[in-house]
Amino acid sequence: MRFSFLLAAGITASTVLTALPPAVAQRVKSAAFSYLPEQTEDRYNQRIASKTLPVAGSGFVILAHKSATEYAVERYDADLKRLWSTAVPVAAGETVDGFSRTNSQATVVIHQSGAAQQLTAYTLDLASGQKSAPKKLLDASARERRPGVGFSPDGTKLIIWRYLTQGTQLKAITATIYDEKLLKLKDRTYDFHDQGAFFSTTVHVGNDGSQFVTLVGDEMKKLTVRRYRNDSPEVKVMSVSVGGTFGGKVVNVFDSRFRLQPDNTLYAAAICNEREGGAYYSLKVVKFDFSGEGDMKFAPEFRFTPEYLAEVNKANGGQVKRLEDVYLTDLLLTDEKQLVVLAEKKYEEGGDDSPGHTRELHLFGYNEFQSPTWHSILAKDQVAPAAEGFSSIGYRAAVFGQDVQIVTWEKIKNKSDLYLRRLNVQSGVVSEPKGLGLNVAADQNPSYVKDFTAWLDAKTIVGVSRPNKKTAALMLNKIVVK
Repeated sequence: MRFSFLLAAGITASTVLTALPPAVAQRVKSAAFSYLPEQTEDRYNQRIASKTLPVAGSGFVILAHKSATEYAVERYDADLKRLWSTAVPVAAGETVDGFSRTNSQATVVIHQSGAAQQLTAYTLDLASGQKSAPKKLLDASARERRPGVGFSPDGTKLIIWRYLTQGTQLKAITATIYDEKLLKLKDRTYDFHDQGAFFSTTVHVGNDGSQFVTLVGDEMKKLTVRRYRNDSPEVKVMSVSVGGTFGGKVVNVFDSRFRLQPDNTLYAAAICNEREGGAYYSLKVVKFDFSGEGDMKFAPEFRFTPEYLAEVNKANGGQVKRLEDVYLTDLLLTDEKQLVVLAEKKYEEGGDDSPGHTRELHLFGYNEFQSPTWHSILAKDQVAPAAEGFSSIGYRAAVFGQDVQIVTWEKIKNKSDLYLRRLNVQSGVVSEPKGLGLNVAADQNPSYVKDFTAWLDAKTIVGVSRPNKKTAALMLNKIVVK
């Protein structure tokens, strides 16, 4: 095939003319929608980034902020008919820290701050909207770090955890795993006394209740995953060094991202930079396979060379002299185990009250054997109001077969709209952006544009927009694309 020949010859996707069919909005259906902008102390890290969750073959559920004292979980069918709406109260000092769903229920986790910290959860029946009584999951002192919340890929397991510190140094995490009915499955402690003074950690839970503690340690040079099972005291550990000293340069992990799959395979990506001066050095990808006997596959590194910087400048029309402000944002996997790593440029113009910007997407493709096959740069230019940091800009992405669909809110040729691009995972070719026909008004608090965008299937996208500045009314939209 022609694309196979191009890849074998080492031609990057950015040198191949787009050959994908354009996406054109075929039909837009809308219904009235109400939502109150949220206030958050952290403008850069959204705890609930996706507030629309598709329900396979039967519409979707939405988490919407309705007032200062209330959220609502709402169920819609595929034609935007609201089937039920159930209030979830929030008091002063409370925020929603978790939102997920299974095939039968949705779960909402509330964090309470003040004199003490608490995590409380509700479950809601997807058929009726009936809400359970609140269940307290965790108590912590106000002095502790904010506790963590995580769901398994299918939503049937919930893990909550506390950070145990000595001074400012993290020493351990205590966690509790619950099933979807909020019945306790296991209490667990993860000890980090062997990690030294400088490391980062994240906790993931699998569909079977196993826990995966991911670590960036050894002075930020090593990626480690520890697996804990509920039915065995055995702890399985896999570790690989991605930093070190190369050609006299000390290289550390600058940014990392982990993605747990339903079969308990875990993918990790790390951007490494030079300790002296901070120059970007390489992208490294590792597959930790806990689905069977357990093994590890380390992909060949991708170096950030001057030639790559030239490709970036060519794609976005820039003249920057070095890569900077590029962060890992997603790891996407096809059914054929082909991996796409996404990174995005994010920065502010000045101080804390400056608008946020997100620029080009950096895309890297790997085949099922963990070999790099292509890379591409997707140019875009998005600006967010200072009040929302980066929460209203960026992108949404979903995998369908051999395509990754990417939706952005941008102003292109003076038209503010949702724009759809398609990335061919085999070749790395990205289609030109095509507007979905929503005349999205530019608000001061427009995070709903991204928060509520989701796919019901490969041709159906739902999202919320405000058609124009002359009306405060929001619309819930269903867009069917060709």
